[in-house]
Amino acid sequence: MEAEKKPSAVSDVGAWAMNVISSVGIIMANKQLMSTNGYAFSFATTLTGFHFAVTALVGMISNATGLSASKHVPFWELLWFSIVANMSITGMNLSLMLNSVGFYQISKLSMIPVVCIMEWILHSKQYSSQVKLSVVVVVIGVGVCTVTDVKVNAKGFMCACVAVLSTSLQQISIGSLQKKYSIGSFELLSKTAPIQAGSLLVLGPIIDYYLSNNLILDYKFTTGALFFILLSCSLAVFCNVSQYLCIGRFSAVSFQVLGHMKTVCVLTLGWLLFDSELTMKNIMGMGVAVLGMVIYSWAVEAEKQQPKIIASAKHSLTEEEIRLLKDGLETAPIKDIELGQPKQ
Repeated sequence: MEAEKKPSAVSDVGAWAMNVISSVGIIMANKQLMSTNGYAFSFATTLTGFHFAVTALVGMISNATGLSASKHVPFWELLWFSIVANMSITGMNLSLMLNSVGFYQISKLSMIPVVCIMEWILHSKQYSSQVKLSVVVVVIGVGVCTVTDVKVNAKGFMCACVAVLSTSLQQISIGSLQKKYSIGSFELLSKTAPIQAGSLLVLGPIIDYYLSNNLILDYKFTTGALFFILLSCSLAVFCNVSQYLCIGRFSAVSFQVLGHMKTVCVLTLGWLLFDSELTMKNIMGMGVAVLGMVIYSWAVEAEKQQPKIIASAKHSLTEEEIRLLKDGLETAPIKDIELGQPKQ
């Protein structure tokens, strides 16, 4: 049994590591691409369309070469999922534009309790008090190190609500679709990516024009900008695949907790690579967040072990009862039914 568990544990760690490294890498690449000190590419929604276009191309090549198998998923489910996912992307971009950075971070932090509530409503999922405590610790820690000014308006609040609800529903749906149709993470991604790519490449330039008041057709693509776009798209393939892998293997809540680990990594790398300010408040918040993640990992592992302990106890109790029963039969005298006397 231990030999069977080791490969699974290694692959789980690999999925986590792929998501953290690719996500942090894509944030660093996009920061260089989109910042005014870099290449000032201010078309975030269209860039996401590029990401899914490259991901769809990789999926098509994988299916054509037989590296992955294609399973049937109804088109209406793929379309519904893609609409929800695109609402998440658009809502996040609009929320960041219309609200302060502080309120944007608060809206992201609210996704963990929202995911918990939605999983309870949709799938009747229960959480232990230890998991709930660890989630609170993570939210407080990330809130301390990221939330600064908090300003909100009606439009921004509505966009934030749409972003949080659609993102939470999208992440829950990834795991649900994989279980419902017994489909792998990459196979599901290769089916949804073309729909998302097509819709984002059509609607993306319009949304980006509304957000930045700039047309992508007017942007001058330099060699450096093209390099970082290609780098961002390449990292997006690994980021998208690992997202589906992590949610398929674990849960949407675990993926949200992992997301805040990425926030800590981004803050640290921003300080190391881009001379971003790192205050004592940031450091304390990151420490609390990491502590919460450690508690969460312990709590989830304890939840996994509890059914095994109960099953093991039941199994041991049954064996003990059988042994006692056998001992009793061997030592007790058996009476002759006809004579009413013990057999010799």
